[in-house]
Amino acid sequence: MRPHQYRAHTEQHRTEHIGWLRAAVLGANDGIISTASLIAGVAAAQASHADIMTTAVAGLVAGAMSMAAGEFVSVYSQADTEKADLERERKELATDGETEHRELTAIYVQRGLEPELASQVATQLMAHDALGAHARDELGISEAFSARPLQAAMASALSFGVGAAMPLAVVMLAPQDTLLQWTVFSAAFLLALLGAIAALVGGAPVARSSFRVTFWGTLAMAVTAGVGALFGAMP
Repeated sequence: MRPHQYRAHTEQHRTEHIGWLRAAVLGANDGIISTASLIAGVAAAQASHADIMTTAVAGLVAGAMSMAAGEFVSVYSQADTEKADLERERKELATDGETEHRELTAIYVQRGLEPELASQVATQLMAHDALGAHARDELGISEAFSARPLQAAMASALSFGVGAAMPLAVVMLAPQDTLLQWTVFSAAFLLALLGAIAALVGGAPVARSSFRVTFWGTLAMAVTAGVGALFGAMP
């Protein structure tokens, strides 16, 4: 075969988007639900339009910062764990390469290769990039799934802000006497749309994803509105 026949074929897979997609969907979903629920709760308590607006803005800012901080700390912890595992693997490769070769061979045997072929594959992969081979096949760390704290934090904060801005826009535009209804119905529509988009990008069933997101978001708004109405009715 000619050399060009061995060139890598470039393909795009949905798993390549899983890191930012998870953070973006979670952020936008939380932005819509949190802010709409706050608005519904305060509106049900018969608060003034100015108070509702203040609550919505405060919820947007606080939620975006909270999402960014929480996502950064969480993913950074994952990144630290990955680094520690890689460092330990690097030391084991330097001090006991034979054992590491047997471990990699055993992994390939479990995946269906004959022992002799598995040993040859392990030898060639370790000669090319020993740490990369063990990171991918023994530790399960790959480029598509590796932790990126700053990327996840920024995606979460931005997506939360975008999601929260939509209920906030409803507060600015909807009449005071129908604000609660507008908030709930518009948020439910946006959640269904978000679920559909996430399903399309991730290759999941659209109807199921939309229903799941909409159901839990609407339930959160209903509970919050009920609590707001209860406290608003108190003397």
